[in-house]
Amino acid sequence: MQGTFFALLQDAQTDPQVGGFFGTLGRAAEWFIGLFQAGADTFVGFVTGIIPLLIILLTAFYTLTNLIGQDRVHRAARFAAGNIFTRYTLLPVMAVFFLTNPMCYTFGTFLEEKYKPAFYDSAVSFVHPPLGLFPHVNAGELFVWLGVATGIQKLGLPLGDLAVRYLIAGLVVIFIRGIFTQYITQFLARRQGVEL
Repeated sequence: MQGTFFALLQDAQTDPQVGGFFGTLGRAAEWFIGLFQAGADTFVGFVTGIIPLLIILLTAFYTLTNLIGQDRVHRAARFAAGNIFTRYTLLPVMAVFFLTNPMCYTFGTFLEEKYKPAFYDSAVSFVHPPLGLFPHVNAGELFVWLGVATGIQKLGLPLGDLAVRYLIAGLVVIFIRGIFTQYITQFLARRQGVEL
């Protein structure tokens, strides 16, 4: 009896004409295994492609930070926190570039309390736009850029132009978000009687 069941199950997996319960069961099994096979293929692609690239990039940028010196990086961050333009453009860019996501938010320590929510909003909005040029900044979500890049490549369009446009659009967006969030923070603080 067991041999018959497994023979029918084998037929259901290999013969698309098999119908009924065993045919459905076989197609479900094929789909289930195919799902994991697709995941394994993607994993192999990452292990042989993007992961070594990210490790090299992270090593290079940590080396660069150590060569420049943490004190100099901190001085540059304090300078960038000095005015509204650099606070919501240069400071988030430096934070994301040198510390990557999620450590980049710690650059908020160079700011007064009243500017921290706006800086966070700017920094969190900038962890995706530079992925096309600097994939080390948010390696955990690189699939977003890779999905868009695959579509652009299928259309035969250049990726460099798109990467630069993403970066420029990101800079404009983080500046606007920083200013608006700073205004909203001050408005809500006044409204609730909180001294900033």
